[in-house]
Amino acid sequence: MIRKIILPVRGDGKGNNVFAHAAALAHRFDAQVVVTHCRPRPADMLPFGVPIPGILKDQLVRQAVELADQEEGVLKTEFIQLAEHLGLKVLDKPNGSGACASWIEESGRQVDVIKHHGRLADLIAVAQPDVDRNLGANTLKSALFHTGRPVLMCPPTNTPPKILGEKLTIAWNGSTEAARAVALTIGIIERAQEVTLLSAGTEIHGASSSDLESYLATRGITAKIERFQAKMKIGEELLARTKACGADLMIMGAYGDSHERETVFGGNTQVIVDKAEIPVILVH
Repeated sequence: MIRKIILPVRGDGKGNNVFAHAAALAHRFDAQVVVTHCRPRPADMLPFGVPIPGILKDQLVRQAVELADQEEGVLKTEFIQLAEHLGLKVLDKPNGSGACASWIEESGRQVDVIKHHGRLADLIAVAQPDVDRNLGANTLKSALFHTGRPVLMCPPTNTPPKILGEKLTIAWNGSTEAARAVALTIGIIERAQEVTLLSAGTEIHGASSSDLESYLATRGITAKIERFQAKMKIGEELLARTKACGADLMIMGAYGDSHERETVFGGNTQVIVDKAEIPVILVH
């Protein structure tokens, strides 16, 4: 069951969309959305490798602190307004009274902030990286490879979902990553009204989609299996079939091959990351 969703933000303009996706799940599970803002350290805002006289350095540090204070103030105000718009109570700590949101400010590198808070979360919500794999790529990578937790990748949209997880697909190939994805999202799967298991028919890793269907049945989950022979890249086929099912969410194991190999050669996970138009929960 989801109780705590971490949402790392850094003022890149993508936070509102991700917040809306996280809020949809928070309402579904009476969960807390913890927005963690990574505040840059003054030293990180100074020119790298350029010697600066002491007096000038002190002045630049003060200006950097003032700039960080201004950014934090703006983002926190936006957070409170958006939380109210999304129907989330703003609390310092959850009190068991329903979906809520809270704000945490932490200085340092975002990868360290994600490690700190993400490892004790039920889900980490991040923006889908840009098509050039620049903005947002490091945040997704940090969440996937440094926390061990499920990561909800949220695509850009003009109409963020108000309901998430009613109909879902599970990309299944029997791999360790796929098995972890099911185990770590079982609370979401149990609450879904419709579950479809997508298999390319090459379950060479062990457990088959029929085995998964039987396992889910022991938990009271009725799932249907859709096997296919891929006419395109498997990642593209998974997205197409998820859309055809009318699903609002896909769950899958991520980067069975190395991240570097998939990024360069276009593995199944990287195809999903690059082309998904619906929210996807990724687990490594």
